[in-house]
Amino acid sequence: MRVWDTSHLLDTIPASKTASAEHVYDYTDSQANQNRIRQHFKQLQTRLILGLALGFLLPNALLSAYFHFQFAHTLKKSAKLNLIAVAESQRNTLDLYLQERVVNLYNLFHSKEFTLAPTQAHMDNALASLKHFNDGFVDVGFFDPKGKQIGYAGAYSALLGKDYSRESWYQNLLKESKSYLISDIYMGFRNIPHFTIATKQVFDGRTYVMRATLDPDKLYIYLRAISQGKEVESTLVNRQGQYQVVDPGRSQLPGRSDYLPPVTAASGVEEFDHNDQSMLVAYSWLKETPWALLAMQPVAVAQAGMIRARLVLTIGLIAVSLVVSIIIFFTIKKLVYRARRMAEKGQQLQEMLAHASKLASIGELAAGVAHEINNPLAIIMATSGVIRDMLNPEFDLDHSPEAICKELSTIDTAANRAKGITRKLQDMGKSRVPCAVECDVNALIDEVVNRLNKVEFKPKHIDIIRQLGPDLPLIMAEPEPLRQVFANILINAGDAIGDKGSITLSSEAREGMVLVTIADTGKGIPAENMQRIFNPFFTTKGGGKGTGLGLSIAASIVKYLGGTIKVNSIPGTGSSFTILLPINEQAKQAIKQHDKK
Repeated sequence: MRVWDTSHLLDTIPASKTASAEHVYDYTDSQANQNRIRQHFKQLQTRLILGLALGFLLPNALLSAYFHFQFAHTLKKSAKLNLIAVAESQRNTLDLYLQERVVNLYNLFHSKEFTLAPTQAHMDNALASLKHFNDGFVDVGFFDPKGKQIGYAGAYSALLGKDYSRESWYQNLLKESKSYLISDIYMGFRNIPHFTIATKQVFDGRTYVMRATLDPDKLYIYLRAISQGKEVESTLVNRQGQYQVVDPGRSQLPGRSDYLPPVTAASGVEEFDHNDQSMLVAYSWLKETPWALLAMQPVAVAQAGMIRARLVLTIGLIAVSLVVSIIIFFTIKKLVYRARRMAEKGQQLQEMLAHASKLASIGELAAGVAHEINNPLAIIMATSGVIRDMLNPEFDLDHSPEAICKELSTIDTAANRAKGITRKLQDMGKSRVPCAVECDVNALIDEVVNRLNKVEFKPKHIDIIRQLGPDLPLIMAEPEPLRQVFANILINAGDAIGDKGSITLSSEAREGMVLVTIADTGKGIPAENMQRIFNPFFTTKGGGKGTGLGLSIAASIVKYLGGTIKVNSIPGTGSSFTILLPINEQAKQAIKQHDKK
């Protein structure tokens, strides 16, 4: 299907015996075409930009979100693994430290100076020996089998002679299968937080005990030293959550921890909130004593390095995505602009071609007018010359009134023919059709067919087949011009058929339009003529038949009504003209717009 543009040109589809060539006669406004082009490329640019967002940015955003959550998960897992490794390392170091202190104390039983009845000098030497190995030792004491401290060296001399048989650490040591014990921190007789390392030895069937006290502050300093540089706060708690070693800024001994580690696992790591701060805490139970080493670190500190790396990667990804998006955006904008300019130039070239076609049509029109009017003018001039000769006595011609009237009738015939040509030109060039009323298309078709059957088609053997749709909506038009449209197309169909054939007329309403189809079984329209059939004075009838204005006038009338003419033709088989006319409201609107022009 082809649609006429503002140049009124006709495009064609090559006809063949098996496929029809269809042509549509229609007018479109040039400025409207330009606006449509701009709107089309604006929508194209919008779609391309949306495609960029959906095809490039959205997948990147989804992938970034996925990797962000994966990274966060891995980051937290890595921080936990690192913290628990720190806790286990410190646990091993503390176990080794306590084992060494037990060995230091145990060696006192095997020294050369050891005696079951030690003097003060012996005890002072024992304390000096302990301090030689570690300055965390505070004092040392020796207990007889009844639990009485019979030897003591240290700052608390009042403890000499004290009975420790009822002290929990002493009783636990005697019950233990092991030969040593490390007690929890307690106040004791000195009323100062401390904890005890004690060993037992049997002599002559009787159990003697050697014990030493360690300074919790010195143990805390040691704990700080082995965790230095790891930004981890380490503490020791017993199974009840009571601090054994703690930063004085966090709590005073004895005190309780906010976090109680589970006893079911040797080590682990958990996250908990402390003072409105998310903390990671790793725990590891010591082997030498039922204490748990707690290594605590704020989540933000534990993940700081990785968070900085993630931030750098995220900023880099966003920057690269923005740069690429900006480049693609301006590239799309530039390409769409160039494509739009090319389309507009193409439209302008098409309009220039249309204008050239108009000039060619005007040339054809002028040539046709000259040819058509010259013929009757030549007849009039020749006949007037004959009349002059008849009135000249020299030629001795018949100059009776009857002979003169006969020549005058020839002049009248030629003048009427010229008048008919000018009238048809005027009809074709009318800017509007006055007195538009509601018309019944089926009734107009019947009137035209009945009239042609009596005149044009009477001497021919043409079958008229009517397939008119019932209850057809009314349209706005002036009846006589619309009759002329149907008559012109029907006359052309009859001329194409010749002496024998059929013409089928059908009508229907579809999508707000009334469709009238006039199909004939004539010789069809050659492909090379399809683009010219609506041009004024174009005809293939020859022999002086027709003026070539019938289809041109029909097209102008249909165009005025806001309608369209479609043409299908198969050479040697026939042609089909479909007239599309808008129903009332659309027709009224088209007529108003046409009258404004």
